[in-house]
Amino acid sequence: MIAGKVIDNIWATRKSDSLKGLKFMLIEAIGGKESGKYIIAADTIGAGIGERVLICGGSSARKMLGKDDVPVDAVIVGIIDEDCIF
Repeated sequence: MIAGKVIDNIWATRKSDSLKGLKFMLIEAIGGKESGKYIIAADTIGAGIGERVLICGGSSARKMLGKDDVPVDAVIVGIIDEDCIF
């Protein structure tokens, strides 16, 4: 898992049929060796810009969507409380 901060929405005017209905967000990783790296993640929980989130990657991300055939490598799985310190 990676902790990150939601930077912005990602809009795709054209995308694979298997991605329709998914909302994508641009995330900046915070803390650890991934710090500063940008990640595009599917948002399944309604995270907003500026919120700190937990991101799950790889096959675990696809399992969060309930489909193994979706071409997604990262999914937002939690919103971190504001009082957490990194």
